[in-house]
Amino acid sequence: MQQRVKDLVARHGGYVSTAALLTVITRSQLDVLVRRRELIRIWHGVYGIAEPTALGRLEAIDVYIGQPAVACMGTAAALYGFDTESTSALHVLDPGVRIRPTVGLTIHQRLGAPLRRVQGRLATAPAWTAVEVARTLSRPRALATLDAALHTGSCTPADLASAIAEQKGRRGIVTVRELAPLADGRAESAMESEARLVMLDHGLPRPELQYTIGGASTSWRVDFAWPDQLVVAEYESIEWHAGRLAMLRDKVRFAAIQQLGWTVIPIVVSDVRVTPERLTDRIREHLARGAVAL
Repeated sequence: MQQRVKDLVARHGGYVSTAALLTVITRSQLDVLVRRRELIRIWHGVYGIAEPTALGRLEAIDVYIGQPAVACMGTAAALYGFDTESTSALHVLDPGVRIRPTVGLTIHQRLGAPLRRVQGRLATAPAWTAVEVARTLSRPRALATLDAALHTGSCTPADLASAIAEQKGRRGIVTVRELAPLADGRAESAMESEARLVMLDHGLPRPELQYTIGGASTSWRVDFAWPDQLVVAEYESIEWHAGRLAMLRDKVRFAAIQQLGWTVIPIVVSDVRVTPERLTDRIREHLARGAVAL
């Protein structure tokens, strides 16, 4: 690649428009660089030298629309660290200028949405974002989003309540309002949130989250605990427990917890999403046994 192209891209912060490129190279030279993947077409009329990060794609959008974009929905959630849905498309507020439709970019009309600066750019405020995203999701995933937002510390339950009030009357807000009292920032994964909602929907006592069980020389933290009945439940994801060492680590951990008199109930994704009644019956049975034993 010609040094003058590299210098031009660097001067523009890593992303440059077609118009700017054509001041130093010809259209045919641009086409060759794109074909060789020496320049990456990120958006219509916007190029970079390498595949961009999520934040980079936002910076490239700034070039595309000719002004700083304001992130919203899943894109804003990702900036705050609570995008449970792995959002791939970019979501930005209407910049007030005509934009050519393009794949992977969604423009939203959100008049009056409160804004916050995060990672150096404007986005809808965290609580507003969490509520707005949750309104579009199923109940389990909505709770996961609310939990994740609280877990990051970017908002509080009071902030969520205010955002819910501000979005009164919008589609999905009734479900989010009902879920808000259940939201808990101690949840550490979306599937833990889903599992907890299954438990509560099926009438189980509300568990303690990330509960610490102490031994003589060490302690262990568990996902769900009912201390009065000495029962714990642990969500086991394939990613977290992959590999022989991880499996052995958990076997030793579970054995140590059981040696202290606790019952350990493993939970996998199919328990939560396919056979929730069977899961909750199993937990209920162990809770009853624990109560009798005490």
